[in-house]
Amino acid sequence: MPEPMGFYTDTTVCIGCKACEVACKEWNQLPSTNGGVTEMSGDSYDNTVRLDGIHWRHVKFIEQFSEDRVDGRWLMMSDVCKHCVNAPCLEVCPTGAIIRTEFDTVVIQSDTCNGCRACIGACPFGVIGINDVSNVAQKCTLCYDRLQAGMEPACSQACPTDSIRFGTIREMKEMAQARVEQLHSLGEKRAYLYGADDKFLGGLNSFYLLVDKPEVYGLPVSPKMPTRNLIPSSLFSTAGAVVLALLGMVGLRKRRMDEQAGEGGERV
Repeated sequence: MPEPMGFYTDTTVCIGCKACEVACKEWNQLPSTNGGVTEMSGDSYDNTVRLDGIHWRHVKFIEQFSEDRVDGRWLMMSDVCKHCVNAPCLEVCPTGAIIRTEFDTVVIQSDTCNGCRACIGACPFGVIGINDVSNVAQKCTLCYDRLQAGMEPACSQACPTDSIRFGTIREMKEMAQARVEQLHSLGEKRAYLYGADDKFLGGLNSFYLLVDKPEVYGLPVSPKMPTRNLIPSSLFSTAGAVVLALLGMVGLRKRRMDEQAGEGGERV
């Protein structure tokens, strides 16, 4: 059985070249748009905008200005599916289309997906979307077909700065921790790892080195499994059912009273 495999992304060396996006689209034969016309987003250099069914890699551009940094700074991050150890999408899939592979990665089987969108709502990272060409939910597969052939994923192979690293999770964590320590010694005390431990969702098989808060990069601070919300939701559902039942009883009682009143009037 192979060791768990995944990505470690060092955002401090990302140059925003989008080579990963291009390599991902080329290898996976993804359409450029979901049936529309490609338009400029007007949002800095970001025209991919988000991860979805046809964009499995997304390079984020975050421009920051502050009083102590007159020239400002750029934060860049190549985002992708996190291949969660405890994957919410896999938990809610009603058809068994979402599987965990022998590499501990999470893959949506297009031939089994019925397009119900349950996984889209369950994913706390917003990485899944409907591909309008195939009409099913799709996302990064961590190039499952390439892994089976002993090849590296297309995106990490194309990255010119090694911002995206691929290998066993054990090796990636060792490499990432060494990089954090290096940055700290160079004065970048804000450097830390996001998703490399098991504090949420059992850990992420695609984790990141960040130098600002998760929300700055559009990442949730504490992503949770959808089952965490089932108890409150069930209470609301129960309360709603009780209210509907009471309204039904009131309506039935009123109708009977009206019928009795009508019968009384006929007798007179």
